[in-house]
Amino acid sequence: MQYYSLHNNAPNVSFSEAVIKGLAPDKGLYFPKSITPLPQSFFDSIENLSHVEIGYQTIKQFIGEEIPEKELKDILEDVLSFDFPVVDIEENLGTLELFHGPTMAFKDVGARFMARCLGYFNQNKEDKVTVLVATSGDTGGAVAQGFLGVKGVDVVILYPSGKVSDIQERQLTTLGQNITALEVDGVFDDCQEMVKKAFLDQSITDQMQLTSANSINIARWLPQLFYFVFAYKQLKSKGKEIVFSVPSGNFGNICAGIVAHKLGLPVKHFIAATNINDTVVRFMETSQYDPKPSVSTISNAMDVGNPSNFIRIQQLFDNNFQSLKNNFSAFSFDDKATKEAMKKIYKQTQYVADPHGAVGYLGLKSYGLKKGEYGVFLETAHPVKFLDIVEETLCIKIQIPEQIQKIMNKQKIRIKTKDYKELKEFLLH
Repeated sequence: MQYYSLHNNAPNVSFSEAVIKGLAPDKGLYFPKSITPLPQSFFDSIENLSHVEIGYQTIKQFIGEEIPEKELKDILEDVLSFDFPVVDIEENLGTLELFHGPTMAFKDVGARFMARCLGYFNQNKEDKVTVLVATSGDTGGAVAQGFLGVKGVDVVILYPSGKVSDIQERQLTTLGQNITALEVDGVFDDCQEMVKKAFLDQSITDQMQLTSANSINIARWLPQLFYFVFAYKQLKSKGKEIVFSVPSGNFGNICAGIVAHKLGLPVKHFIAATNINDTVVRFMETSQYDPKPSVSTISNAMDVGNPSNFIRIQQLFDNNFQSLKNNFSAFSFDDKATKEAMKKIYKQTQYVADPHGAVGYLGLKSYGLKKGEYGVFLETAHPVKFLDIVEETLCIKIQIPEQIQKIMNKQKIRIKTKDYKELKEFLLH
């Protein structure tokens, strides 16, 4: 499989080159040259397939011959070692829980998959790779855990000061070993801009091999398509058309879902549910892309003003606005509506949704499910990741899961960083 830059001004590369480079030299995101639909027989018999077999069949064309079948299945066995249940919430509406992994967030799959791929590609090389990543919340913890102790890989995580929850911060500042956290005086977009700048700074790249573990990296982004296929496997027997509502910040998760649809997955409609960072919502109304600086909300992992992956979504619909509109909707909700949704879900069903899941739920309500449709909103992180907000909103106490308990008393170690100059000095020290 070859990958090309969406800026169309860089050479095509292989899967391994795209993973190691992260971003193309012309600043464009890498995108697969082709997406070949899977045979109908795959979906007809999906209930008989394991998660590993489903993962292998859906991802193999994007990797080609670069990782042999046995090694790729071993990677998937490790990556997909936890559950992805669909839980019924109301009649014809449920949630896909993506928080049963080691850091209790949906990014565990992509981060672990990328870490294992990079480890495989780097196993016989002497040169180190530095993974440079910006996080608005859950990416940092998942990447830190996924890459912890991976030979030949150093990880540097930039996160906005005061803009991530305490538990999210602990997950990326308490591990040590090959993981370093930089606390940036700014918002997520500042962190992401610094990362992109470093990739294009020849005085850095001449001295070290940088790659990214944000969803701009294809090995972090593409495996997220598994979730949607796993949900279909569980819901197929209901005989309903599926509508997915995806809490969206950098738009990598919903973009991967659309790739699954291009592989042949039966999906009626995709909904991008956002907080008040509504760049894509406004685009869907006007067809004008007008990013604005991100604003802090209680659903902080979606505090993104200029979502990187939206260009990939447009490409998946051949940059045809009408085609996009037929298959994709976007809605925006403020913190007040988010809290009201959390209360409503809990009062009616006793289900505890985190703020991001609540935004996804609101997306389904705004879309308005029709007869014969089943709506799925994605619960992208365990409510404990947003402990203060959830407990205060619902007036309950949340039990701290074991994965979180073990980091609660560890010392946070981070380096305060105010601008790109300081990041560059750190990388070249």
